[in-house]
Amino acid sequence: MQKVSFFRSIHMKFVLIYVLLIMIAMQIIGVYFVGKLEDQLVRNFQKAIEGRLPLLEYNIAEEVKKDRSADDMPALEDDINKLLNDFLATDIEEVRIVNSRSLIIGTSESNNQGIIGQKTTDVMVKRTLAVGEREEKIQIDRKSGGRIWVLTSPIKSSGEIVGAIYLVAKIETVYKQMEEINSIFITGTAIAMFITAVLGIVLARMITRPIADMKRQATAMAKGNFSRKVRVYGEDEIGQLAYTFNNLTKKLQEAQAMTEGERRKLSSVLTFMTDGVVATDRKGRVILINERAADMLNVSRETVLAQPIIELLDIGEEFTFEDLLEQQDSIILDYSTHETKYYLRANMSIIQRETGFVNGLIAVLHDITEQEKLDEERREFVSNVSHELRTPLTTMRSYLEALSEGAIDDKELGPRFLGVTRNETERMIRLVNDLLDLSKMDSRNYEINPVWVDFVKFFNHIIDRFEMTKERQVTFRRLLPNHTIYVEIDEDKLTQVIDNIISNAMKYSPEGGQVTFRIQEFHGEIEVSISDQGIGIPKDNIEKVFERFYRVDRARTRQLGGTGLGLAIAKEMIGAHGGKIWARSLEGKGTTILFTLPYDPLQEDDWL
Repeated sequence: MQKVSFFRSIHMKFVLIYVLLIMIAMQIIGVYFVGKLEDQLVRNFQKAIEGRLPLLEYNIAEEVKKDRSADDMPALEDDINKLLNDFLATDIEEVRIVNSRSLIIGTSESNNQGIIGQKTTDVMVKRTLAVGEREEKIQIDRKSGGRIWVLTSPIKSSGEIVGAIYLVAKIETVYKQMEEINSIFITGTAIAMFITAVLGIVLARMITRPIADMKRQATAMAKGNFSRKVRVYGEDEIGQLAYTFNNLTKKLQEAQAMTEGERRKLSSVLTFMTDGVVATDRKGRVILINERAADMLNVSRETVLAQPIIELLDIGEEFTFEDLLEQQDSIILDYSTHETKYYLRANMSIIQRETGFVNGLIAVLHDITEQEKLDEERREFVSNVSHELRTPLTTMRSYLEALSEGAIDDKELGPRFLGVTRNETERMIRLVNDLLDLSKMDSRNYEINPVWVDFVKFFNHIIDRFEMTKERQVTFRRLLPNHTIYVEIDEDKLTQVIDNIISNAMKYSPEGGQVTFRIQEFHGEIEVSISDQGIGIPKDNIEKVFERFYRVDRARTRQLGGTGLGLAIAKEMIGAHGGKIWARSLEGKGTTILFTLPYDPLQEDDWL
């Protein structure tokens, strides 16, 4: 990977481009120079030979013009051979003389004298004799493998063609010289390229060093490090870029610090919000959820990211994401089970740009369980109050109608009807008084007036009062301490609580039953319990006995004059004293009502 990154670096690219440019320039110069030099050397070689041809042509033309008989032919050949030998040079391989009849009358090649007198077959010679123009070509010699220059030139005398010269020159020497020149040029080019590469590396380092510094700084900035600065190497464009980069780093550091501060503020707000917040992207997938929303929905933040919000809120059967974007009213989410009630209210808000493009949706969740419970309790309370008042009022109206129709004159029915009416009136008075007590306790102005009381003596006094006035055959069993226990209580309020509990125990105890009273001391509190042997409370309803208007046996309770508010009032009063109240029961075997009160023996000693 390092090797790949090196060859991909701007440093290497700069050197390669620099070297390639120099190489291309050298190649262009070399090709042009070598081509021109080769053409020049070839022309010089050819001109040197062609410059000697006119004299040879003239001498041979003079020899051919001489009037010779057949017997003089050997003398002609000898004269021509002498002329050819004088003409020969190291770069001329062979020269042949052909007369106008295409007969070879002389050759400079001593080993090839047998062709003299033969008719030539060379096409160039024939064309030269026919046309009278020179012809030339460069070709490969079959014997030596080197290049040769073949030239045919006409021999003219008095305007007539009397023969032709066929010349073969060794032009390979010219090309060997070119090869040597090319070798020298290649060596020079390699040296120049090496020096150029070294200079290119040095120059590239000078240019790329500040760029590499800026790259390292950009990498550090990507990781959140804004403390580094780029070194400024000069005042040129790269130096100005480095200076600008440093300013950019400073601005980004300030912007990042500001963004981080705002992010922390937002994170803190989202974390400590009492409402849940869920944000989505434009496709309805969750991109943000705070801890409160995760707790409300009983999900993990990591598992719900990228999950569609309609699946998260479990409203896919009723809504689509497009419906949520158009939703103006809040949505009530019911997550209640058979055991518990749980309601959430979701308010939807669109995340929208100034252009109108929708980026996503924000759902704000409110826990309205208590509000729904209160509304339900209020409805139930109104219903129960209405029912509790309607029953005695209906009874009273019936009896009053009967009395008004003449029953009042009946000595047996009149007093009995009046007695029922009076009982129902007293029952309504007790109900209204209990409602007033509850109303006071629900208000913020409710106060108790505690005093230090010997609770054992206080409890015995209340039990004695019930024991003296009881009308049923019910025995009392007292399991109370023999020593004093001083607690700080409001005597009137706590008397009302204990009266209510004992009254219930007496009402539901069978003939010959027993009511047990007990006080136990624990660390920081005393526990008071009152047990009966009545009908008991079903296990599923034991927590409901402290609710308003709850009755285990509605018909019997109403018959006994109960309002269904006694234990509800007791719960509020015990709570006002800093204690708690609860019930234990076995259906068919009886019920025990227990409550605690704060108790500190040290404070008791100080008071005494």
